[in-house]
Amino acid sequence: MRVRMMKSVGRRAVLGLGFCLLIQNLALAQSDQVDRKVLTVAAYPSVDAIIKAALPTWQKLHPDVDVRIVSRQYYDHHTAMTTALSTSSNLPDVMALEVDFVGRFAQGRGLEDLSRPPFNVLQHQSKFVQYAYQQTVNRRGEVIAVPTDIGPGTMLYRADLLKKAGLTEAELTKSWDSYVATGVKIKATTGAYLLAHARDMKDIVIRTGLQPGEGLYFDNRSKALATSPRFRRAFELAKEVREKELDARVNKWSSDWIEGFKRGTIATQMIGAWLAGHLNNWMAPNTRGLWRAAQLPEGAYAAYGGTFYAIPRGSDPENKTIAWEFIKLMTLDRTMQLNAFKSQDSFPALKETYDDPFFEQPIPFLGGQPGRAWWRDATRHITAAIVHKQDAFAEEVIDTELDKVLDYGKDIDSALADAQRLLQQRANR
Repeated sequence: MRVRMMKSVGRRAVLGLGFCLLIQNLALAQSDQVDRKVLTVAAYPSVDAIIKAALPTWQKLHPDVDVRIVSRQYYDHHTAMTTALSTSSNLPDVMALEVDFVGRFAQGRGLEDLSRPPFNVLQHQSKFVQYAYQQTVNRRGEVIAVPTDIGPGTMLYRADLLKKAGLTEAELTKSWDSYVATGVKIKATTGAYLLAHARDMKDIVIRTGLQPGEGLYFDNRSKALATSPRFRRAFELAKEVREKELDARVNKWSSDWIEGFKRGTIATQMIGAWLAGHLNNWMAPNTRGLWRAAQLPEGAYAAYGGTFYAIPRGSDPENKTIAWEFIKLMTLDRTMQLNAFKSQDSFPALKETYDDPFFEQPIPFLGGQPGRAWWRDATRHITAAIVHKQDAFAEEVIDTELDKVLDYGKDIDSALADAQRLLQQRANR
């Protein structure tokens, strides 16, 4: 009996000790949960995929900080970020921004100045492609974002259509005039359109020939530039394309645009180099090997798109430092930049990646061309476009006036003069 009682007491003691240990472990686990930080990062496709792929590395460096990715479609994301900054509510710790929205937010006070402590981004300035970094500096000299990827402009063209028309790449790219002339031959011999929309001609030409101190639509003193030779040339070429019926009249990102690439009814597209990856990966993979890349006509160089990371001024103060650590990992880490390039065709803004052999590798989609090496070279020639808070409004005004020229025969001088007046009225709002 005594032995039985002792065994019973022993079991109760063990059970009691186990229960105490269980409570203690639960308390520790709860304490650990309380102590863990959560960093909220707002992004859009395919930036969200790049961030997700970087999380294992992040967890090794910061095991006590979880990253919560809030992903929305491109326009929904930027609308949400605009609302969050204007109301100082629902702010993420880090937000990804496309270059046009960097300009929109640049002159406001909603984003942290990353040139100041504890960020001190100035010490890293030389590591980034110059024009991309300059796009982050506003008129007050504040650095409001950090570039992570860029979009060097390129011309993608269908080699099979060019061959059928008896044309060469040199004829296509010699000058803007020769580009249009080849379009006439392509249309006559193959039935394919030279480009998707005459507006695409305007979009790329206004991005070329930028002078120091100029943005796309305004200079560094907020003077509108719609009546400059750059815009006149762009409108003239777009009008010529329309008059000669060389554009398919389909808008970028529409189903008809994508279908035109699949069916070979659109012969060329001038845009950021990232489009080659989209065509290969999901837009028109069946056309692999038929496309080629070239620099823009007339020896022009242009930037077309780019992604940046920023920290909202009104976000959680306790997360500012760790938010900066996250941005540094995504923008200054060679491995992270190259991983994004190889998986998502996200062309790096970090110059120290440019000696990687990946740049020299042939691209099967482009018939074995080393397109990345050419795009790398283009980054050295691109002039930074100063971003302005009214760039988005300016784009709408210019597009509207161009449509009036293309569809209703409005005189180019009158269209540009009207655009100039509207832009100047809005410049300093």
